[in-house]
Amino acid sequence: MLPRCAFSVCHVLMLVLCLSAAEDFDWTKNDHGSFYYGTFPAGFSWGAGSSAYQTEGAWDKDGKGLSIWDVFSHKKGKIQQNETGDSSCEGYYKVKDDVSLIKELKLNHYRFSISWPRLLPTGIKSDHINEKGIQHYDQLIDHLLENKITPIVTLYHWDLPQVLQEKYGGWQNISMVNHFNEFANLCFERFGNRVKYWITFNNPWSVAVEGYETGEHAPGLKLRGTGAYRAAHHIIKAHAKVWHTYDTQWRAKQKGLVGISLSGDWGEPVDISNQKDIEAAERYVQFYLGWFATPIFHGDYPQVMKDFIGKKSVQQGLGTSRLPTFSPQEKSYIKGTCDFLGVGHFTTRYITQKNNPSSRSSSSYFSDRDLAELVDPRWPDPGSEWLYSVPWGFRRLLNFVKTQYGNPMIYVTENGVSEKMLCTELCDDWRIQYYKDYINEMLKAIKDGVNVKGYTAWSLLDKFEWDEGYSERFGLYYVDFRNKNKPRYPKASVQFYKRIISSNGFPNQREVENWRRKAVETCSSSNQLLAAEEQRSTAANILRLIHDPLTSHMEMVTEIVVPTVCTLSILLSAIFLMFLLRRRN
Repeated sequence: MLPRCAFSVCHVLMLVLCLSAAEDFDWTKNDHGSFYYGTFPAGFSWGAGSSAYQTEGAWDKDGKGLSIWDVFSHKKGKIQQNETGDSSCEGYYKVKDDVSLIKELKLNHYRFSISWPRLLPTGIKSDHINEKGIQHYDQLIDHLLENKITPIVTLYHWDLPQVLQEKYGGWQNISMVNHFNEFANLCFERFGNRVKYWITFNNPWSVAVEGYETGEHAPGLKLRGTGAYRAAHHIIKAHAKVWHTYDTQWRAKQKGLVGISLSGDWGEPVDISNQKDIEAAERYVQFYLGWFATPIFHGDYPQVMKDFIGKKSVQQGLGTSRLPTFSPQEKSYIKGTCDFLGVGHFTTRYITQKNNPSSRSSSSYFSDRDLAELVDPRWPDPGSEWLYSVPWGFRRLLNFVKTQYGNPMIYVTENGVSEKMLCTELCDDWRIQYYKDYINEMLKAIKDGVNVKGYTAWSLLDKFEWDEGYSERFGLYYVDFRNKNKPRYPKASVQFYKRIISSNGFPNQREVENWRRKAVETCSSSNQLLAAEEQRSTAANILRLIHDPLTSHMEMVTEIVVPTVCTLSILLSAIFLMFLLRRRN
């Protein structure tokens, strides 16, 4: 998922339909005020997702090498509360348990990623292949298939082998293209007889910008104005090379598909009567999704990126643009390297024109765009500070992809919402509302003619959320990270999502409202189970602390007072929700 900085807030008085600068991009047909009752096409695939570093744990077990996230998270001050993914959900040891959860949800597919350093500890195939890592993913893939669940496999979800970062500079170095291709080729060789859907990169925007521009993510470099563009350039080349490797060596016998997962927020102009705002909104999307999608579908970067970065580079006294260029041969090689497009989407921004200074000292990806991002304070924001619930933006983005890139086959690879609270609530009514509204906007987009084939809820489990640690929870299932066994508990959204899947959509208003009521009723009993477990855990901690006179006051507050307050909060919340339901009836 995609953490980012919060931006300044602007109260926008009117919600308006978006007009794009693209001539064939007509938003006037969209109505974001009404709910559409109907079903998805036959064969639509429903799923949930995860990633290796966020869920597996076992960071140094069974021959796994270090990743850049292992090293980054161990540095003080990089992650909230200095947390790490060392154990996370212990998914490495819970394959059968998690596949059982997936089966219980009646999912058609499960999206997960393969840890590059778990297979190749140094990142280099000729150094060593870790067979225990191969066996782990063999087991996961086989269990999924035995339960009639299709694996969708991501090859790179941010956990670059640390050796490649130290030796070559990671994605700043062109040598990553061949190293990544060797890793991908190994995966095709070992797993391709069973895996038919491959994703090369997950959200390369975040890899480039947050890894090499802002330094918020591993490897934590702050190469302002150049680092993100160079990393993205090499990632695009690596994606294309892997697609060609599959196409020439494996496609005929394995008959699979290779795509990429690109994340993108929607950008809506603040003032649709202002041409500069309209252009700024399209520029926002082009600098985000278009940065990667346009080369893959059309062979080169968006013209607006070339124009703006080139102009600012000249103003800064540079001889060439800070945006790298593709040769004619590279353009031809990259164009068309996408069997399906994965789309990750979470939220929307209002966009307005803003002229940024062009001095060399102030150069950055963000200032290159000449725009400001705004939000409407009326938009719900239950969790992550950057994630506002704006469902109509999802339909906008999907239609943009349709018109800009020739209506490609789309799988929604990430969509979901977090909560950020001390005491996590299993009765996640806000998540139910988010999924209901966003999935419905996707259904409207399909009715518009967008070629969406599947949807992946993000995420199956609560997990390590990068620089936010465990402070934010995206899961359908709650994970008790204080318990060394990392037990999973279903949130209310599990039951609601399960109903959407079984009905393949939204049959009618009465039935959908009934799903919601039943989901909340079910979660109340789950809350009581969790409260009982927390009481047992708190009692055990009290006994331990009694026998440890050196324990600090802060540890006592964290391990006794906080869980006790959470237990009471969970029980009170369950009682309150049951009271509300009875009043409604």
